[in-house]
Amino acid sequence: MAVYFDNSATTRVSERVMQLVVKTMREDYGNPSAKHRMGVDAERYVKDAAGKIAKTLKCSPKEIIFTSGGTESDNLALIGAAMANKRKGKHLITTSIEHPAVYQPLLFLESMGYEVTVLPVDAAGHVDPEELKDAVRPDTVLVSVMYVNNETGAKEPLPEIARAVREKNPGTLIHADAIQGYGKYRIYPAREGIDMLSVSGHKLHAPKGVGFLYVREGVKLSPILFGGGQQGGMRSGTINVPGIAGMGEAAAEAYEDFDRKIAEITAVKDYLIDELTGDPEGPLSGITVNSEKGSGSAPHIVSISVPSVRAEVLLHALEDRQIYVSSGSACSTHHPGISGTLKGIGLPEELLDATIRVSLCEENTMQDAELFLTAMRELVPMLRKYTRR
Repeated sequence: MAVYFDNSATTRVSERVMQLVVKTMREDYGNPSAKHRMGVDAERYVKDAAGKIAKTLKCSPKEIIFTSGGTESDNLALIGAAMANKRKGKHLITTSIEHPAVYQPLLFLESMGYEVTVLPVDAAGHVDPEELKDAVRPDTVLVSVMYVNNETGAKEPLPEIARAVREKNPGTLIHADAIQGYGKYRIYPAREGIDMLSVSGHKLHAPKGVGFLYVREGVKLSPILFGGGQQGGMRSGTINVPGIAGMGEAAAEAYEDFDRKIAEITAVKDYLIDELTGDPEGPLSGITVNSEKGSGSAPHIVSISVPSVRAEVLLHALEDRQIYVSSGSACSTHHPGISGTLKGIGLPEELLDATIRVSLCEENTMQDAELFLTAMRELVPMLRKYTRR
């Protein structure tokens, strides 16, 4: 029996989403820019998806821009907002635990003459709103803080951050990378003070290659893709109707029976943490869990450091038992290096290359957790025997 514990890397497309995607690929396959009936029918799927997503965010469908995924959404938010608002200032703020899809656009902007301030986080991975407030200046045009960290699950206090920033500079924009948060929290950007919010479909049982960016009405944004002028000129390119339709359906599905699903995911997470840390003399002795229980951490991510065992070795040993986890962010696994997040939370150097990530979804069960724990109890002592000294 396979145990898939890598849902923060990608998820299995749901049955409902799959059926709708197939329908838009085989039956209603028109180009939504076309003037004939098939084009109008295709456009209706796009409008329906925007409506479904907007309902989950309590926003207007006009505030949704569809993209190719989280990376493009982050790039559009950061580069688009910085370029459109450069007359107000060229200072940007972020944190030390952001995803490369945020860091790399900021590095690009830095090369274009912008100034970027990177703030530290505490041992739990949280940024201090007051410290962030102190960093805000009259020329700060944008603050980007992720909603949930993709490696440890740390949930950032976005409403408190937004209030602190606005007290210092009401004109500063707030962007949240919510790629690991959307579908796991009820997120209402207007209420939380968020101006732009990035989401990726394949993290919530939609196809790969589709995402969206929420942009509060009134926010100035410059496009970063140019062409046929689709989506009001904000994101040119033939609209991906199957992906967008699937993401709209996945968004609606994610928030159906929401409390029950999140409670069940949380129960599995908490059980894993208790079992991994609850036997200091047993086969899992010395293991460090870098994810909290409770409201300060997302319900679906557990970061686990196993002293004296390289993460990649443990990953493949688990894989041999059909248990699939990650040794870090799957978005950057082909670029070897030590995680900035783990360094950012002050993890000891010897654990930086000894950390795996377990990430859950509503399909995971307590039986999955037991299979994982049984494998860990057998593998960890054995692998420690072969550690190079």
